[in-house]
Amino acid sequence: MCGIVGYIGQQQAAPILLDGLKKLEYRGYDSAGIAILNKDTITVSKTKGRLKNLYNMIDGGNKLPGTIGIGHTRWATHGEPSDINSHPHTSTSGKIAVVHNGIIENYMDLKEYLTSKGYCFVSETDTEVIAHLADYYYNGNLLETIARIINKVEGSYALGLISSDQPDRIIAVRKDSPLVVGLGEGENFIASDIPAILKYTHNTYLIEDKEIAVLTQDGVTLYNTDIEEIHREIFTVDWDISAAEKGGYEHFMFKEIMEEPQSVLNTVGPILRQGLLTIDKIPDCMHIIACGSAYHVGIVGKYVIESLTRIPVEVDIASEYRYRNPIITENTLVVVISQSGETADTIAALREAKKTGAKIFGIVNVVGSSIARESDEVLYTLAGPEIAVATTKAYSTQLAAVYLLALSLRKALGQLTPNEEKRYGRELLRLPNLISAMIEQKDKIQYYASRYYNARSVFFIGRGLDYALSLEGSLKLKEISYIHSEAYGAGELKHGTISLIENGTLVIAVATQEALFEKMMNNIKEVKARGAVVLAVATEGNTKIEECADGVLYIPKTDPFFTPSPAITLLQLFAYYVASLRGCDIDKPRNLAKSVTVE
Repeated sequence: MCGIVGYIGQQQAAPILLDGLKKLEYRGYDSAGIAILNKDTITVSKTKGRLKNLYNMIDGGNKLPGTIGIGHTRWATHGEPSDINSHPHTSTSGKIAVVHNGIIENYMDLKEYLTSKGYCFVSETDTEVIAHLADYYYNGNLLETIARIINKVEGSYALGLISSDQPDRIIAVRKDSPLVVGLGEGENFIASDIPAILKYTHNTYLIEDKEIAVLTQDGVTLYNTDIEEIHREIFTVDWDISAAEKGGYEHFMFKEIMEEPQSVLNTVGPILRQGLLTIDKIPDCMHIIACGSAYHVGIVGKYVIESLTRIPVEVDIASEYRYRNPIITENTLVVVISQSGETADTIAALREAKKTGAKIFGIVNVVGSSIARESDEVLYTLAGPEIAVATTKAYSTQLAAVYLLALSLRKALGQLTPNEEKRYGRELLRLPNLISAMIEQKDKIQYYASRYYNARSVFFIGRGLDYALSLEGSLKLKEISYIHSEAYGAGELKHGTISLIENGTLVIAVATQEALFEKMMNNIKEVKARGAVVLAVATEGNTKIEECADGVLYIPKTDPFFTPSPAITLLQLFAYYVASLRGCDIDKPRNLAKSVTVE
């Protein structure tokens, strides 16, 4: 959530900042603003609403000349979305401007202290204390000022600052919130995510916690909080800007669904050629920690890993993991799953687990991200950049990664026979084709979406892996279409939920598990008897389900462990078409952010 961009160079800064902020719109925001430093004067323009409002206000940047600036898209945490609460924020003197991602947890104490020193606050935000602190501590050296601020503030932050007293530099620092520095020729950049600057450079520094970057037109120098210079290898981004653009598709979400077959192949292919992962030590138990869709991947992982290895697996929502005082030993394997590798709750849970000596296995999509750096081992999901807020290809590649981990553990236990390894490997390599087969059914999926897009409430039901899959199918529908949707284990219907079924209620029944098919048939009959309309998802050949469902979508046959892969693509497309028919903002659903970097 929130986006930061900064530029220093020879070009006009405002158009570059606007362009970078546009690339970060997927992160979620409710206001936007930029500050330009020109001839020792800082000028700020900011407004509530979409970036286009800011663009129009400053005529695409033409009204704000200057070659140094910082920009921000804000997702409100402290204070309602408004022009005043928008970033950048300035000191009372107007000599310092700051943009901030994250939360300053002790801002009330700092605000009270600064107020006693005569500083006046105009916004409700926590960020404004940074601007006034910088002014209060400023001693002619902005670097030293920032180092002092770091020791005063508590919480998470990525900061970009400019000062009219030092008009030849941008200062940036991070703690628990992502920040990269882009390295150009005669120009340099800061950004909260790589797509914002990829048009201008592929060379970056990945900033570590409490490191300070000083950017001038001619170069970038990194320091620690003791003002000692540190050196970092340049990280070169190996994907092109076109990967983060729509490429002719109406929405990023649809484009990213179309990319799922290749993304899954990129994830499983290299590892299968190398012979699965090497597991040095078999854990006594496993904890899977994640948020949102990644948490749903973890539930699939629990079913698959426990079935294949008999290793006990617990799955936790990352934001709750620390508060239940989990039992962790040195032989506990903690698997953390995150698309961005910067999810604040997941990082906090990772660090809590690491304190106990547990081994951390990260499944992430972003090389060099915080989770990647702090994990003992990492399995990258090679999905490429995912821009739409609602995850699709990242979820699919995380599923593939969990399958690979489960099979690798089974092999390390000596339980995976050569014939099994060949069979499972063959089925994993078939997944891209099975996903493509679902995409080829998009017209039929769209037809059912056109029948049911006016539903007021939807219930997804399933058993076993189909229940785990239903959780994600339901989330995908609700987050982009705004239809109330819930997922339940089908056997739980009679324990309360069935009281909500009435004439016309849409029930999506997922029945891809052969061993549970007859039980699912009975559950479909139960909801039909209460007036439900049922759209079923079944495996090819199980046409008996047509006797009791109002409509059926079929997935190709594969190993029962792997049915979630093609089935989720089907449900993603269904959600997409429903949201499209309802006229929703598919790539940027209301109140949601792509990367949740605050707890």
